[in-house]
Amino acid sequence: MIRIVIAEDQQLLLGAFGSLLDLEDDMEVVGKASNGEEAVALVRKLHPDVVIMDIEMPGKSGLEAAEELKDDDCKVIILTTFARSGYFQRALKAGVSGYFLKDSPSEDLANSIRSVMAGRRIYAPELIEEAYNVDTNPLTDREREVLELVADGKDTKEIADTLQIKTGTVRNYISVILDKLGVKN
Repeated sequence: MIRIVIAEDQQLLLGAFGSLLDLEDDMEVVGKASNGEEAVALVRKLHPDVVIMDIEMPGKSGLEAAEELKDDDCKVIILTTFARSGYFQRALKAGVSGYFLKDSPSEDLANSIRSVMAGRRIYAPELIEEAYNVDTNPLTDREREVLELVADGKDTKEIADTLQIKTGTVRNYISVILDKLGVKN
């Protein structure tokens, strides 16, 4: 029997995923959480085989929880609406066993859980294509220049002086860069 914990902040989806998986003869949902903190606590208390987590949840996100559970025996599967390469890269670094999009066919979920339990890693095909396509850099040449200067430790004024633009323009570039990459800092 595959023991599962589900973490999803939308109660309707949490119930639906739980009911769907409980219909499988070889699966049992042993715990449900509405945020990453609860998910980590349930994994450590119940020792499930798999935890399925949404990314954006209140408090601790699914990615933060996955990072915290990296060294636990429980396999982590991300189930989200977000096909962002930044999220996917972070999930890979956290060692997740699967990353699926919520618009995938429902029958794929149980089969993917079985595949993960058999030792395979399963990721949404569109994310794999994007991760290995070097031509998908969303940043313009100027945004890359600004990002390189930020990476070199330059502050807003130093970047503005180097590129001969206003500091407000630098802040705008940084805001756009963060948004395009799907990161906070």
